[in-house]
Amino acid sequence: MLFNSVAFFAFFAVVYAIYVPASTRLQNLVLLLASYVFYGAWDWRFLGLLALSTLIDYRCAQAIEDDDPTRRRRWLLLSLISNLGILATFKYFNFFVASFAALCDALGLPVATTTLDIVLPVGISFYTFQTMGYTIDVYRGRMPASRDLTVFALYVAYFPQLVAGPIERATHLLPQLAADRHITYARLRDGAWLILLGLFKKVVVADNMARIVDPVFGGDGTYSGATALLAVYAFALQIYADFSGYTDIARGVSKLLGIELMRNFRRPYFATDPREFWQRWHISLSQWLRDYLYITLGGNRGGRWRQYRNLMLTMLLGGLWHGASWMYVIWGAIHGALLVLHRSWLHLVGERGLPGLMHHLPPLLRGLLLFHLVCLAWIFFRARTLEGAGTMLAAITTDLSFSPADWSTVTLMFVCAGPLLGLDLWEEQHERRHGAPAADALPFVFTAPAPMRGLLYALLLLYIAVVGAPAGVEFIYFQF
Repeated sequence: MLFNSVAFFAFFAVVYAIYVPASTRLQNLVLLLASYVFYGAWDWRFLGLLALSTLIDYRCAQAIEDDDPTRRRRWLLLSLISNLGILATFKYFNFFVASFAALCDALGLPVATTTLDIVLPVGISFYTFQTMGYTIDVYRGRMPASRDLTVFALYVAYFPQLVAGPIERATHLLPQLAADRHITYARLRDGAWLILLGLFKKVVVADNMARIVDPVFGGDGTYSGATALLAVYAFALQIYADFSGYTDIARGVSKLLGIELMRNFRRPYFATDPREFWQRWHISLSQWLRDYLYITLGGNRGGRWRQYRNLMLTMLLGGLWHGASWMYVIWGAIHGALLVLHRSWLHLVGERGLPGLMHHLPPLLRGLLLFHLVCLAWIFFRARTLEGAGTMLAAITTDLSFSPADWSTVTLMFVCAGPLLGLDLWEEQHERRHGAPAADALPFVFTAPAPMRGLLYALLLLYIAVVGAPAGVEFIYFQF
């Protein structure tokens, strides 16, 4: 079931009608059953995999609380091996086998290989990282192990964020699932707004941008540089609107249930340096990689070059997390290089007193520079092959003459994405004046006068009805 489908809202209406009057214990059972139905609608065969991952980490976390340090490490290792083994088998086995065979072929040592004919379980990267974070937190003493299997199973399978995040911390979500929940007017209002905004991002912006992106990235390379450049810009808009739109709907649905999910995006294209970009883009993954990978590798300890190494390794593995393709690794390497260059520049400025040239540039110019570097990386993220990415780059750097069709594309991008840019700019200016709100603070839109809010709601609904692409287009991050 897709969030942008009639089937999902019918499903949610039935679940909600049963959920609201129930006791907390019954509410959790209803949500757990609904989550398994929701996931089973994609492919019921993988329900067993979801349950297996749940049971392994439920038992491992309890055993990790043992007083014997050796036993604690062994149970943590069992949890990590189980989770990473499942992820590697279903997502990366064929990739690594094919890469090994290609390397042997290049060395003149052809080998026979065997691949697995299996389907990638939807959302496996998200719920695997979520359960791994839980057992690591228990091991580090940040929280006690859950003794309620229903609550823990719901934490793993909670349907609003199961297939595309955000990757919730157990310290944030588990206590909410265990406690009584209160459905207030403010949560209903905020939830409805987030669902409306998420649907607008998905069906108006993302799905219309796909009409520009897919023919170019999926075509035969016969396009002008202007057409290729517009496709890159369109993909930057598409992936942002698609993924943040999913998160908005997930958070909105969860608010209606009386449960708060973390914010996963904070207008990333307004960032002015690479570090700030990753503080705004896919925040739950960025924080997971920082806390469980970067710091584990040594973080900022051990000298500058080790810090750079840790940054690069973190981004390379973060790229690989997105999919079994060297294109994602290249994308991660580009962002790793940007972070290393930014960090090294800060070191030079701080230690040698060099003028902070970048920091003297107006924020708008710094933001535009970073945006185009991010777009450069998006080419490798979206292109199917390195050759395809090279073809696009060659076209962009040799021919930027706009045809009438290109100007029509510009018009479509302005009509669809213009309102989103205006909303993001409004929120950015509001936060700069008043400070960034807490993750669960009221959406900025409620600071506006009631007539303006009513006009905004009507405008978004009109856009969805008139400009929205046909329902049923899958969210991009479902494949990860």
